[in-house]
Amino acid sequence: MPQPEPGSLVEFELRAARARRRSESRRNHVLRRLGRRRRVYRLLVSLFGAAFVALAVVAGPQSAGGRRPSTPGIARASLVCPVPAGLRPAFVAAAHQAHLDLGLLTAVAQVESRFDQSARSHAGAVGVLQLLPATAAELKLDPLRPQTNVLAGALYLRQMLTRYRSPELALAAYNAGPAAVDRVAGPPSFETAAYVANVQIWWRALRGCT
Repeated sequence: MPQPEPGSLVEFELRAARARRRSESRRNHVLRRLGRRRRVYRLLVSLFGAAFVALAVVAGPQSAGGRRPSTPGIARASLVCPVPAGLRPAFVAAAHQAHLDLGLLTAVAQVESRFDQSARSHAGAVGVLQLLPATAAELKLDPLRPQTNVLAGALYLRQMLTRYRSPELALAAYNAGPAAVDRVAGPPSFETAAYVANVQIWWRALRGCT
């Protein structure tokens, strides 16, 4: 088969066709990888859900008898909305301002810190919603004050939801950062995938949180 002359229209079309095939191949690879990740996420959600229900069943009789379960955090599983009374106005206002479901914001706080205002991560994230000071600074909010920490977390989560249009990817970005999520088109680690699954389990359990 004769080769097209360099610089000819035929050569240009051949190069364009090869570029389209490479682009389509990369796109299909990303979609296949994302599909595999989504199957893993669904499995994680199922596993976490089964464990959550089992623990709630075990904790149920203890809660009904007025005794606090020995497993930290389980007592809140039977509550409609476990936001501490002192933080509730901040959560309601932040959810309203960021146009978020209060149950989702509550679920994130439960998984991030269990509403511990003094919580600090090894990466330097602080407060109830575990905001990095740099992230809070971009939002012009003080992460060390509980009210503004909650508002900053709500606004940042809204940014991620707007960016990704997917709760799973938005939660992954909230946990690991959008750059890490963009690199792999999903949660960049098992830890982040487990975080996403855990928040979704709590979110489902807190649908009545208003």
